Amino acid sequence: MSKISFCIPCYRSEKTIAGVVAEIKTKMTEMSEYKYEIVLVNDCSPDDTFGVIKRLCLENENIKGINFASNFGQHAALMAALRETEGDIVVCLDDDGQTPANEVDKLINKLDEGFDVVYAAYGHKKHSLYRNFGSFVNDLMLCKMLDKPKTLYASSYFAARRYIVDDMLRYENSYPYVMGLVLRATKNVTNVMVEHRDREVGESGYNMKKLLNLWMNGFTAFSVKPLRIATSLGFVSAFLGFLFGIYTIVRKFVNPMAPMGYAATMSFIVFFGGMIMLMLGLIGEYIGRIYISINNSPQYVIKERINTGGKQI
Repeated sequence: MSKISFCIPCYRSEKTIAGVVAEIKTKMTEMSEYKYEIVLVNDCSPDDTFGVIKRLCLENENIKGINFASNFGQHAALMAALRETEGDIVVCLDDDGQTPANEVDKLINKLDEGFDVVYAAYGHKKHSLYRNFGSFVNDLMLCKMLDKPKTLYASSYFAARRYIVDDMLRYENSYPYVMGLVLRATKNVTNVMVEHRDREVGESGYNMKKLLNLWMNGFTAFSVKPLRIATSLGFVSAFLGFLFGIYTIVRKFVNPMAPMGYAATMSFIVFFGGMIMLMLGLIGEYIGRIYISINNSPQYVIKERINTGGKQI
């Protein structure tokens, strides 16, 4: 009998995670041909999320709980959950109930058509305008930097085959980016339409700082295209500077009394100086991440485990 592993990163979800788990249990009762397990990872939530996870784990032996010592982010929580899974199929979804666990059969059926990974797509997302804008920018980044097909919608709700997850887990550096790991492993990916629900409790845990960190992670973790773009911009800037120098010399020969153009010169200095600082900053970001990685900075630190078979603290 095949087994499905559900991975749920949790943050500020003490009022929602029990409902998500209950929905999974109800759906898996209908899908009796599968065994299942649920892995819940508390990303050092400031509320009583882990208290709820503890209770759920005590009530259900097939629910595993992990508690982080600090806030490491959604993607680190997903990696921790993936490492605890045993299923032939792994399903990742959110803790707020907006991703419909009762439609997981749609993802599984699409996998059965021969795909390696299936992402849920939504006819109309019930996120705020702010979150939708963040998703748009993230999707644009994925297309330009990681060569994601434009027709593929990447969401936090997806199902993957075991061997894809095993390949993703080979990544042990400090800055995991799940979509990048998926695209690195396979291009045999598709979408299936599901409902996207209104948020009933609380608000999104993603603020502008976290979104920027996510985008920067996508820029630098799996692509050198930003460095190539910086090289191209440097070449274009140098070429424009050369043309401006030629223009200034020719203009002085044609009209010796013509002013040299202090304002224009300062504008070019500021422009090129800004471009240089931007490129140096980008290079510094890559070097900084290399430095952190070679010093074995962890993806996450686990404070407590429940029902995982590992050390119980």
